[in-house]
Amino acid sequence: MAPFFIDTHCHLDAAEFDADRDAEYARAVAAGVGIQVVPAVSRDNFAAVAATCERYPGCLPAWGLHPMYLHVHRPEHLAVLRAQIEAQRPVAVGEIGLDLFVRDLDYDTQERFCVEQLKIAKDYDLPVLLHCRKANDQLLKHLRRIGVRGGIAHAFNGSPQQADEFIKLGFKLGFGGAFTWTRANNLRRLAVDLPLEAIVLETDSPDIPPAWIGRGRNAPGELPRIAQTLAELRGLDIDSVAQATTRNARELLRLD
Repeated sequence: MAPFFIDTHCHLDAAEFDADRDAEYARAVAAGVGIQVVPAVSRDNFAAVAATCERYPGCLPAWGLHPMYLHVHRPEHLAVLRAQIEAQRPVAVGEIGLDLFVRDLDYDTQERFCVEQLKIAKDYDLPVLLHCRKANDQLLKHLRRIGVRGGIAHAFNGSPQQADEFIKLGFKLGFGGAFTWTRANNLRRLAVDLPLEAIVLETDSPDIPPAWIGRGRNAPGELPRIAQTLAELRGLDIDSVAQATTRNARELLRLD
């Protein structure tokens, strides 16, 4: 039997898949990717995420307001987010967080939206999917103060010390295409040194393509090969990596 994988972060609703979404979903399922978590990024794509998850078995929604879409967010969208959670219970609140890499994103506004969404996640006892680009310490500060029920530090690229702090707070660390590049020395060290029970797999499709795709579009069907790279780096077989990362994701997201 082929290994079973969970893609904990996949934007299958994105316009990049409009031409071949059915085929890419089928390819992922055939490769053993039985569950895909599809995070929203703004109020404007709640409907697209909902439609994707209704059409494709094993696709599960997360609702959130992404910091890179700050230009479309409005304060009243936080109430819309609560209503969406009430209408269709997600597996997590996300994609939310902070981004200090993109310079023209107002930090104070990012922080307000992030903090309010962390409070929403706590209110509904949901984990969070965190966008944490160049902002690990800032997010850790808010997580300690607000006390959400864990989550995933998506596309983690911090220090071992920051990784340990996320783990202490009940978080898993998301690894995807970025660590498959041989020049990604920090990520590859983390992939080897972190406890396997702290790692979950993701593609962030259509973004963060693995090395074998280069600058092309990423897709959820690439997850098994990403897992194979992790297995090779750690000196494990693919079944062990699939079982561990799937178990980690199931426990965190409370999946049956």
